[in-house]
Amino acid sequence: MAAEIVNPRSDSKTGADAGSAPDDAFDPAFALHRGGKMAIQATVPVRDKDDLSLAYTPGVAKVCSAIAEQPELVHDYTWKSQVVAVVTDGTAVLGLGDIGPEASLPVMEGKAILFKQFGGVDAVPIALGTTDTDEIVETVVRMAPSFGGVNLEDISAPRCFEIERRLQEQLDIPVFHDDQHGTAVVTLAALRNAAKLTDRSLGQLRAVISGAGAAGVAIAKILIEAGIGDVAVCDRKGVVSTDRSDLTDVKREVAGFTNKGRLTGSLEDALDGADVFIGVSGGTVPEEAVAKMAKDSLIFAMANPTPEIHPDVAHKYAAVVATGRSDFPNQINNVLAFPGIFAGAMQVRASRITEGMKLAAAEALAAVVAEELSADRVIPSPFDERVAPAVTAAVAAAARAEGVARR
Repeated sequence: MAAEIVNPRSDSKTGADAGSAPDDAFDPAFALHRGGKMAIQATVPVRDKDDLSLAYTPGVAKVCSAIAEQPELVHDYTWKSQVVAVVTDGTAVLGLGDIGPEASLPVMEGKAILFKQFGGVDAVPIALGTTDTDEIVETVVRMAPSFGGVNLEDISAPRCFEIERRLQEQLDIPVFHDDQHGTAVVTLAALRNAAKLTDRSLGQLRAVISGAGAAGVAIAKILIEAGIGDVAVCDRKGVVSTDRSDLTDVKREVAGFTNKGRLTGSLEDALDGADVFIGVSGGTVPEEAVAKMAKDSLIFAMANPTPEIHPDVAHKYAAVVATGRSDFPNQINNVLAFPGIFAGAMQVRASRITEGMKLAAAEALAAVVAEELSADRVIPSPFDERVAPAVTAAVAAAARAEGVARR
């Protein structure tokens, strides 16, 4: 209702509403988004002067003074420990690319309501009017006293790696780039179950990742941490290997901890005999390359809206097929991870999100459907009510075990 008051629908199509504005009546997406998808709501009543004197002055002064004397009380007497800043610069929005901060806001609002719906965590969308790494870091650091965590969203690589690293170094609250780590956690969970379904362990698998951006790098890291047999990462020029002289700093680091088999050449070359394909890059993989993968291969073609390998093709050769789309089975969807990860981290007031916490999240997510596995069910639905509690509890326990919890 509040959105309708401040941004009423004009049916007259005159003045500022005339011209090329979308007609909500013919497009449900525009109708749903009119006025935005979220609003701030009070948790206490302000019905009379007594309520007002407690919620605001003079009562609020007592709480402010107490926090000034004992800063840790901010977690008990404000919403800080329950709210995440969803921060973007609009440079890598979904499949739309660099569309700018204003155009990114519908996505950031969507992310915020997913935090609330699936994790019970409040979130505030913040779109920054800069793409400068130093300015982004400085801005988020200055905003941090208001938040219990920072979710970096849709910031292009390779800047996203440095921004996350520097923020976590300077802040004592969790900083999490979901395009990297959310994707990695859900991918690992699904791969664990797919391997189990085909009577293999992660250590028996050789994987090929198409895409050396934020998601591809993070997936490679978590698979190595989880004990996969080998993984090779490919970019547009082929396998990321130590033999190449054209690598960025990030790709050079990736080359150092992946590709134990010392593969070279193209993506298609790397797929020959591979057990796993993980696509986070777009493009199309030729069917002849898919046909050369190992028996009972596992294909996770996650580009949206067009998977790198269409499921109809993948099913000819693979034992398990996953995509990033909701209209095919086994959707690798970040919403399975980030709400519970933040809920668990903030529940124990963790100072950061560690690799161990991410691995725990993946294990918990996989366990949700571990007794219900089939080729079309290696990962739960986002609407499975068991998901968020399982991930939350696992992350909180891991934070305590790793010494980053403060309660």
